[in-house]
Amino acid sequence: MTARIGVVTFPGTLDDRDTQRAVRLAGAEAVPLWHRDKDLKQVDAVVLPGGFSYGDYLRAGAISRFSPVMESVIDQAKAGMPVLGICNGFQVLTETHLLPGAMLRNNHLHFICRDQKLRVETDKTAWTADYEPGQEISIPLKNIDGRYVADERTLDMLEAEGRVAFRYLDMNPNGSLRDIAGITNEAGNVVGLMPHPEHAVEPLIGTGRTDGLGFFTSILKKLVDAR
Repeated sequence: MTARIGVVTFPGTLDDRDTQRAVRLAGAEAVPLWHRDKDLKQVDAVVLPGGFSYGDYLRAGAISRFSPVMESVIDQAKAGMPVLGICNGFQVLTETHLLPGAMLRNNHLHFICRDQKLRVETDKTAWTADYEPGQEISIPLKNIDGRYVADERTLDMLEAEGRVAFRYLDMNPNGSLRDIAGITNEAGNVVGLMPHPEHAVEPLIGTGRTDGLGFFTSILKKLVDAR
């Protein structure tokens, strides 16, 4: 039976189709989920893709957090369902408190779009098992509210518990504390990151590499192993 991965669309979402394609390339079935629907259609995992949901009014991800679909996503994530938040999806995950910290405006106050080098810090999550700790990958980055912040106690906790999933290399593009590009929850089923792995799954587009495909093959193997 093919694994089913839901991809949520909010008003203002930009990268849902790209994410669905990445899911299919990995060998899973992509299931579109609408923000007003509480029904998750019996999916095995959920991706919250990038974009500017609700125009980023109030604060990036602040309105999406109250969408009907998020009630179900929050409940299922707490019960162990794998959830990946990409860019705006990461912002939504911090707003729901499924992940700690917050996302602020880039420290240079400009939108940034570039290929970004990252270091994988852990393979102990549902979304990073196909990578090696210390592996360097290149993933497209595009955001204006991408600066990850948290208090020192939270940052120390993330470091001590091995919950920093990715760090920026060569340059910090937005002023994120401790060069953090992505984090995971304690259970390892919820991951959020600012760069866009769905734009690095085919050699003809994005970075010209397939460094992002591992996110989607990782979750597929996790789901298959769980059956």
